[in-house]
Amino acid sequence: MPEVDLHQDLRTAVRDLCKAFPDTYWRELDVQRSYPEAFVKALTDAGYLAALIPEEYGGSGLGVTEASIILEEINRSGGNAGACHAQMYTMGTLLRHGSDAQKRAFLPKIATGALRLQAFGVSEPTTGSDTTQLKTLAVRTGNTYVIRGQKVWISRAEHSDLLLLVVRTTPIEEVKKRTEGLSILLVDMRRALGHGLTIRPIRTMMNHATTELFFDDLEVPADTLVGDEGQGFRYLIDGLNAERILIAAECVGDGRWFIDRASRYAKQRVVFNRPVGQKQGLQFPIARAHVNVEAADLMRIRAAELFDRGAPCGAEANMAKLLAADASWEAANVAVQTYGGFGFAEEYDIERKFRETRLYQVAPISTNLILAYMAEHVLGLPRSY
Repeated sequence: MPEVDLHQDLRTAVRDLCKAFPDTYWRELDVQRSYPEAFVKALTDAGYLAALIPEEYGGSGLGVTEASIILEEINRSGGNAGACHAQMYTMGTLLRHGSDAQKRAFLPKIATGALRLQAFGVSEPTTGSDTTQLKTLAVRTGNTYVIRGQKVWISRAEHSDLLLLVVRTTPIEEVKKRTEGLSILLVDMRRALGHGLTIRPIRTMMNHATTELFFDDLEVPADTLVGDEGQGFRYLIDGLNAERILIAAECVGDGRWFIDRASRYAKQRVVFNRPVGQKQGLQFPIARAHVNVEAADLMRIRAAELFDRGAPCGAEANMAKLLAADASWEAANVAVQTYGGFGFAEEYDIERKFRETRLYQVAPISTNLILAYMAEHVLGLPRSY
């Protein structure tokens, strides 16, 4: 089947699945701050969350391009792929750096939904985006690691069985480079919870199921180490391009949703005996937002194609995330302005999606950090931090 047909069939299939989860479903969850359990189960049962898992382990063996289409269509339908996107972008760490035993033990169960890998433990309260300074420490004692520290903004921890946890296995004062001495552990939270791991929910402006984690001498088997000890920073960086691309796709989906809703409302809403969409003061912002979303999507597609070929794509992945996040935020503002007062009413869902897409100006990497990366690594300007 030609690639274009495969992608269109994939879009159609995801859209059809999302029809069973209309605006009212997401609206009610938002009010209750509840996790979309039924939606995630439906995605899992359909095999979409196993898109990046090789066929030999029960997955679809698709690329980041296809994974990005799945997440885009979820957001374009009015849903929120943030409920499950980590299973896409964390998968590469286990696939590329996990042992054969780890892959055999976990990937088939993740593919069927028997296990969920939905949580990624990096951020800490005192270190922010400076991952090299993180303080959560894992000390090797015989056949176990003993973990002590704290993580924050760890989404879906209450709804995940497994946690990819970034820790220091060598104190920073004992390494030559600050990027050394970091490791990644694959923690079974079912065993850890209540035995050294405490999870506390954080209520935020959007329904994102985010938490803070406390590790008080949590003991985990030494074979939870992913790859080689001390190489965790390299593994982390290795997976960030996929994360950027997939988040960009979600923003493209959000942007298209906002533009669809704004265009429809502008044609239907009549004020001063004419549709408000007849006024260029509303036409032009909607049209501009559309142009910017479509331009951002081209960079998303370019970055995904490079990633799937195994070609360098750091610049493209970062640009895709920045452009798409900016475009979706612009479209969100345009939608609110088009709806006027009704843009703030829960029943129209604009304010819900407005809050959800605002996140991507900050997470999983802020716009300014992307600009700093581009300035230093692409334009050759002096390092700013």
